[in-house]
Order: sequence, then structure tokens, then C-alpha cells
Amino acid sequence: MSTHLLALQDFTRAQLLSFIDRALVLKEERISGTFHQHLAGRTLCLLFEKPSTRTRVSFESAMYGMGGQVIFMSAKETQLDRGEPLKDTARVLARYTDALVVRTFGQEVVDELSKYSSVPVVNALTDLHHPCQILSDVMTVIEKKGTLENLKIVWLGDGNNMANSWIQAASVLGFSLTLACPEGYEPDPGLLQTAREKAQQPITVLHDPVEAVSDADVINVDVWASMGQEDEAEKRLSIFEPYQLNSDLLARAKRDAVVLHCLPAHRGEEITEEVLEGSQSVAFDQAENKMHMHKAILELLINGGV
Repeated sequence: MSTHLLALQDFTRAQLLSFIDRALVLKEERISGTFHQHLAGRTLCLLFEKPSTRTRVSFESAMYGMGGQVIFMSAKETQLDRGEPLKDTARVLARYTDALVVRTFGQEVVDELSKYSSVPVVNALTDLHHPCQILSDVMTVIEKKGTLENLKIVWLGDGNNMANSWIQAASVLGFSLTLACPEGYEPDPGLLQTAREKAQQPITVLHDPVEAVSDADVINVDVWASMGQEDEAEKRLSIFEPYQLNSDLLARAKRDAVVLHCLPAHRGEEITEEVLEGSQSVAFDQAENKMHMHKAILELLINGGV
């Protein structure tokens, strides 16, 4: 069992379900007005190289909500910006805090920090993986559909870090997954091959969005240009235009299909205003679930309960 959360492939099915089950319980407790202090006296360090709204606030709210404390640092506020080795930063911060939540560009950064940190390191986003987001997304699917079995779950758009983590989730948890991406924008091929070798259900990559979405139970979309890809945004608009989730494309899915978007959304690009604000969208429940999932992740990793 990994003491860090770097990528979903590092965990067993039972361990991933323990995060999801705990998050669902914590959500019900919050709704009923039940609060606890399971992380009282603990300190969380958020180390962010990339900006964030939902991830930062949900982690801070999660930690404070369980009685803990939070220290937020951008990369420019650390000695990393002046060339301090990651291994030194990891060992020092681990002496002061009980967990490190890192949002950065390269996966090698969180991997290196985890090698030298004596406390849990949590990947809050890299260019390769976004495990915490996908755990909360899978939680949302279970909450809305009651199960992962016999569902057609679709990823529509760029084969980015979100797609990579959805692939790993499908492989570990044992559900089928269909991805529709433009040619040249498919998910990481090595990661896809490894996931397929371990998967119990098919993981399919298509180039036709209509075929992918037909009879879907769950459709997940994300922005077409991620942070750091702003110079490609205009080019991507024309390439990804057929993958826009609009009312016509959504009509190909099942009538009770749900639509996920991790936000922020670029209305009129990857998703239309009508669909995002429509009755099938669960994007804002999905956003709320990040906080409950982050509570579960912090509680189980810090207290050693996974």
C-alpha cells in the first residue's frame, strides 16, 4: 500500500473504494450536521506551482473542517525558486507538517518529493495525472448511478492528465471506459498499454465522438487547452470543435445520462451553456465532492487507514 497518492495505479481496487466509501460517509455526516476533529493538531502544506480555485479551497476547507491547520505556499515563496533541490525541500517540510499536497507541472516533481518525504505526498495535479479529481469524479458517478457496473462511461476531448487518470481508475476499479479524442491527441500510449494489461473491462479509444457518446450513461468533458498550453488554444479550437458536448451530441446518449465537467468550463467551447446548466449536468455536485474526497484522502493517508 502506498503512503503517497501520486497515481491511481499505485493502489488496489479495495484501497480506491475505501477513499470513495469514506468520502460518501463524510458527505452524509456534513449534511446531517455531524462534524469531527480527526485531524486536530495536524498541519497540511499546500505547495502549488499551478494556480487553482477549487483544488486549493477544497483542500483547505477539508483540512480545517477536520480540525487541522493549513500552510499554503506558491513555488515562488519557497527556496525551490532559487534552486534548492527537491529532496531538501521534501525532508524539511516533512519535519514541519503531516502531509504535502502538491500541484505542479511535471510528474517527476511529485515523484521526487515522495522519495524523500517522511509524510504523505498527494498529487493535486500534474501534466500526467490528476488522481484526486478522478476519485471525486468516480464518487460522483457512484452517487448518481449507484454503481460502476454495466455503465458506458465516456471521456470526450483531449487525452490529457484527466483522461490518463480515468484510464487508471477504469483499470484498477474494473469498469469499462470509452475515450473519444482527435487523432494526435490520444492519451499517453505507455500508460494506456499498462492499464489495458491489468484491466478486466475494455478501455477503448475512438476518434468519432458520435460513436463514443451513443447510449452513454456518463459523459465527462474538460477544457481543450490545459494550463501551459495557452499558445495552442486557437489551433485546438478548430481541431476539437466536433467534440463539443452540445444538445445534439448529448441526445445520442441515454436520456438519463449525466454530464461531468471538472471546471472551470469554457462555455461555447468543450461544452455549451445549455448543457452545462441543464438538468443532466452534475458539474457542481462534482465540484462539491472534491471537498469530501479530499477529507477522505487526508484522513486516511495521515492516519494510516487505507
